[in-house]
Amino acid sequence: MSEAENVEPLRRPGGRAAKVREAVHRAVLEAVEEHGVDKVGIPDISRRAGVRDSSIYRRWGTRENLVLDVMLSASERTLPLPDTGSLRGDLTIFATTLIAYLDTPLGAGLARALAFIADSEHSAQARNTFWEARYEANQAIVTRAVERGELPADTETRTVIETLIAPIHFRHLLTREPMDERFVDQHVIRVIRALQSDPADRATVHDSSDSSSMNR
Repeated sequence: MSEAENVEPLRRPGGRAAKVREAVHRAVLEAVEEHGVDKVGIPDISRRAGVRDSSIYRRWGTRENLVLDVMLSASERTLPLPDTGSLRGDLTIFATTLIAYLDTPLGAGLARALAFIADSEHSAQARNTFWEARYEANQAIVTRAVERGELPADTETRTVIETLIAPIHFRHLLTREPMDERFVDQHVIRVIRALQSDPADRATVHDSSDSSSMNR
């Protein structure tokens, strides 16, 4: 046996844990692609990943925690940050990409998991970490729009993202209405108008309309 073969390879701390996590994540994504999120089971994941059931339960606790962790991690890599040179262009790309993503097994599975998986300490932490990361990642969209004068300086990224994606998730999960190019274009215009309007002006208009209706 050569000297090189006698050398024990150096292992970074957490190296095996990282490999196990990677194998399990890959197995879950394969299962979701083949059968959908509702059919994912720990025994199947254990077989695909070559990892014991007990190791999976010890790390993730429940099937639901595992599924949510995997899909949140995968989604962070799937939804890129647009940079078209305009707020309308960025939001259009963002909305179009999200709609297409929700039509994939992974995207549909994530939406169902976020909506229907019961809260646990692990799942709540995973979800909160995911959304905070998404808000932070998309901060550049808002920053650039403010610098171009397209949005007020005090615009919050969270408000922009929630205003944009809420109707999309509503249609995907509840009404199942189509979301074509016309829908995206009209929706983005409405979002931008809402973000650009002054809350004080909206309140004044609202108060005036109320007063007018009372005087009739």
